[in-house]
Amino acid sequence: MNLPLLLVEDTSSLAMVYRSVLEKNGHKVVACDTISQAREEMKQQRFSVILLDLSLPDGDGMELMEDILKGGAKVIVITANGSINRAIEAMRGGAFDFLVKPFDEKKLLGAVQNAMHVQAMAQSATASAPAVKGSAFHGFLGDSEAMQQIYKMIGNIGRSSATVFITGESGTGKEVAAKAIHAVSARANKPFVPLNCGAIPADLLESEVFGHLKGSFTGAIANKIGAAEAASGGTLFLDEICEMDMRLQTKLLRFLETSKIQPVGAVTAKSVDARILCATNRDPLAEVKAGRFREDLYYRLHVVPMHMPPLRERAGDIKLIAEVILKRFSKEEERDFERISPEVLRIFSHYSWPGNVRQLLNIVRNIVVLHNGTHVLPEMLPEEIAGPERQVPAHENLEGMANAQADCDIGQFVGQTLAQIERAFVEATIAECNGSVPEAARMLGVSPSTLYRKREGWRKAAR
Repeated sequence: MNLPLLLVEDTSSLAMVYRSVLEKNGHKVVACDTISQAREEMKQQRFSVILLDLSLPDGDGMELMEDILKGGAKVIVITANGSINRAIEAMRGGAFDFLVKPFDEKKLLGAVQNAMHVQAMAQSATASAPAVKGSAFHGFLGDSEAMQQIYKMIGNIGRSSATVFITGESGTGKEVAAKAIHAVSARANKPFVPLNCGAIPADLLESEVFGHLKGSFTGAIANKIGAAEAASGGTLFLDEICEMDMRLQTKLLRFLETSKIQPVGAVTAKSVDARILCATNRDPLAEVKAGRFREDLYYRLHVVPMHMPPLRERAGDIKLIAEVILKRFSKEEERDFERISPEVLRIFSHYSWPGNVRQLLNIVRNIVVLHNGTHVLPEMLPEEIAGPERQVPAHENLEGMANAQADCDIGQFVGQTLAQIERAFVEATIAECNGSVPEAARMLGVSPSTLYRKREGWRKAAR
């Protein structure tokens, strides 16, 4: 049974337009303009999708959203352009999607259709939901708690059309995560278009993203469709987004707000329906504060944040990944490898893996290409991991630092609180690592995001 939609919008002219568009496309719509009326309608009947304006005359739409989510309906929040932060807050609170006024007919219908598709999938069979248990998931390997959380998150956000901002060190699988989100989305049968913003010269990046017309600049010998248009109906993945030129960031923001692109040399804009996923190995908020990334673009993209854990924080997955890819590479290279020796596994477990999963893949490939046998032995390891530093686990690094501190006058810390001592220790570690937060995090055995959060908290407390 197709359930009706509930439209909660207090601007009568807009409500009339939205309702007309939805009904013209076969949707049954019930409209109201206050929270109290919406509650009454929800008592009378069930709704599959509810379009909810966050600014209503008798209260805050966020309060109503909490009740809606308890009933199982999908919520699409509607907000004015100046209230984008409210929409982001709603997404983090469980909203399925958001629309920023003004939006066109195509965007409205797309959001509703995606929400209804997810509802239909959930009601027809619970088996259609993405699996979150096990060691393999859409290109990922790992059954650690950290990865189970990633699988669950991808399953929850995949079929939304919200923008996802993926952070993490190089080699942690940010593009794999983007592909997984696309694979479980309602856009899965449409294009997935990746674009590395850091690998394209700044003067060519605009053309790569938005396209160009023949003759618009020297070398433009034919019309070119950009990545945004190529991804229409599907997903555009902008990797290394913090490398994007500031001028192009302005145009990307306009695209996100209007769903329209203007190719280089074009006079008129054209509508494009592409979901945006982006990623960076930098701290995006630090880039905003340094003036290298637009704050408004950051908040427009940072709707659903996802942080990929480094390999050293999922040590239990190292053995699994290494053994699975050993068999895969051995078959590809026609080698006889069957397993990894305990000595090598011990070395792997103690290594810090600065290059993360990508480095592990490369090392196993190196071994398979250059050697043969049934077991991977320590003498087969490349120099980068076979050197004497390979067996220094993070806790031993900390012990060494503690011993160094013991040689100093620890009396300077007497009278300070534990929080003050922690801050001094963290800042000293970062300074020792030449200002590199990821390197300091490796030394301290924590996630870089932990240090970023702590430093941000200290800065706020000092204001």
